[in-house]
Amino acid sequence: MKRNTHFFKFSTQKGQALISLLIFTTIATTVTAGAVAVTIINSQSTTKFTQGETVYHVAEAGIENAILRLLRDRTYSGEILNVDSATATITVSGSGTVTITSEGKIGDNIRKIQVTGTMSNNQFSITAWNEIN
Repeated sequence: MKRNTHFFKFSTQKGQALISLLIFTTIATTVTAGAVAVTIINSQSTTKFTQGETVYHVAEAGIENAILRLLRDRTYSGEILNVDSATATITVSGSGTVTITSEGKIGDNIRKIQVTGTMSNNQFSITAWNEIN
């Protein structure tokens, strides 16, 4: 009887496709995981940037609120102003030269603005408007 040698040659190569498939799957999974990680990091960075801009505008709103209140009441010394989910902590000091500081805050994101100006004839003249640390 003659053996079928063709069958034995084919059966010794079994599993080679499985190894190639496993290598391809590992590479594809690694690339996909890397892409997902980059997407998550970019999303978090965008959220932090947007929060930073919002906090800055809240601090500006605090400054503008303080100027209006100071024009109406020269004894105004500050307050905590709630704007949506943010807060602006406003402090006013000085009588001739007035310094207004407003700290905008959302979570751990904080930005401060300081304005210096003078009060004269019921007018507030701004001499400096700076973001501080």
